[in-house]
Amino acid sequence: MITVRGLASWRSLLQRPWSCHRAVSTYRLSPPSAQHRCLGNPSTLQSRLFNMSASWLKSKDDFSSSYTVDEEDEDILEDSEVEELFQQQVPAGIGQGQHRVFIVHPDVKWGSRKQRLTTAELMMAEAEGLVHTLDNWTVVDKIILSTKTPEKKRIFGKGNFQLLTEKIRETVGISAVFVNVDRLSPSSEREFEEAWGIKVFDRYSVVLHIFRCNARTKEAKLQISLAEIPLLRSRLKNEMANLDQQGGGSRYIGGSGETVSEVQQRLLKEREMKIRSALEKLRKKRHLLRSQRKHREFPTVSVLGYTNCGKTTLIKALTGDSGLQPRNQLFATLDVTVHAGQLPSHMTVLYVDTIGFLSQLPHQLIDSFSATLEDIKHSDLLVHVRDISHPETVNQKVNVLSVLKNLQIPDQLMSSMIEVHNKIDLLIVKPGPTLSSVLISALEQRGLDKLKTTVEEEIIKSTGNQILHLKVNLSTPQLSWLYREATVQDIQVNADEGTAVVKVIISAAAHGRYRKQFESR
Repeated sequence: MITVRGLASWRSLLQRPWSCHRAVSTYRLSPPSAQHRCLGNPSTLQSRLFNMSASWLKSKDDFSSSYTVDEEDEDILEDSEVEELFQQQVPAGIGQGQHRVFIVHPDVKWGSRKQRLTTAELMMAEAEGLVHTLDNWTVVDKIILSTKTPEKKRIFGKGNFQLLTEKIRETVGISAVFVNVDRLSPSSEREFEEAWGIKVFDRYSVVLHIFRCNARTKEAKLQISLAEIPLLRSRLKNEMANLDQQGGGSRYIGGSGETVSEVQQRLLKEREMKIRSALEKLRKKRHLLRSQRKHREFPTVSVLGYTNCGKTTLIKALTGDSGLQPRNQLFATLDVTVHAGQLPSHMTVLYVDTIGFLSQLPHQLIDSFSATLEDIKHSDLLVHVRDISHPETVNQKVNVLSVLKNLQIPDQLMSSMIEVHNKIDLLIVKPGPTLSSVLISALEQRGLDKLKTTVEEEIIKSTGNQILHLKVNLSTPQLSWLYREATVQDIQVNADEGTAVVKVIISAAAHGRYRKQFESR
């Protein structure tokens, strides 16, 4: 009877309401703001060229607006179904109210798990930052404890574990302990909670809760729901272990022949398959959008980096997109958004804003967001933004490169990646120029011209575009065709002949179509 009540209690938790901020967002391409120069003396030709340029801009705006995808119209899952999956099985203990947290950081003294590019103090500071990201969560106390046995169930040796237990019990008003490791095993979590009498979190559970509170779109909510499956499985193992300790009661449900554990695992598996199916449909939709962008021959630049390095602020500065609202917060961006901007040559590029990276996160969390991160692999260029003012900037770079390596980014993309040192306005000692990076302040919009020029040079290399001077007859549609299919940089008009020499950046494919249509006649 105990077992049946346990199952009923577990299933009732599936329906528990949750109250994180929610809103509907869109996956969009922001229209570029562009101006094109028309060179030449005759006023009639200037007027004609101006009209062509205006027509070209209108077609670009039409392109951008046509790629606005309102996720409510997606035939993936109904909003109510996504919300049900999102709210249905919230990992226990996180709670919708406040948490007064005691942080424990295990300082590994030697071995493969020792952090060699950072310090225990800086890792503790990052843990505090994670807690402070959450509304109504506060850090009551913290401690750094050395350990030689991080792989053991209790992580610490007997003496340090006893010291830690006494300190936690003496600390008044705490409601949770945050053990600053990537992932606690179910047995470790159970042991700690039994010893301390309060809920215990690891980095995985805390970061997932931050994700949950920042989720806006269907895809983000589904990815978070998928990433929570391992936590729910751990919770089931703990519940089953507690049930075994209580003893008594039947382990089977009615005449089904299934144990309680089997029923619960089956329900989780069914939920996981439903989420994966929906994410696969979204992945195919994303692939279609990429194919359409490639067909239009707009180069794509993925902007990536450690969380809170200033990616969104930079993209807003590069594109002038007023709809972007950067926040000084960890993991403020969970959904990939695409924004159109212009380079010095008037070439239109699409900047992809990606989810931020973080150290010491399990592969399961990265795998859950693999469909989102897939956009990075299909870019024409990567821009790695670093917060150069952060004391952990070197370690953050190593973590970003490690994630990219695990994502199996093509060597060509990695070798052409531009490294951007952001937030130079926060440095006391101003850095000098460097060949390996571009120095900027996205907030103060310093160094952006140099960055745009660098991006343009790399885009021309990576896409195989050509810079050509083409002679066109102004009585034909050649010029309007070039405005539509290429990037017009300059026009030198010969009024007597009714011709012009047009400087363009054009892809090999577009140049082939141009020659076939106009030069073969």
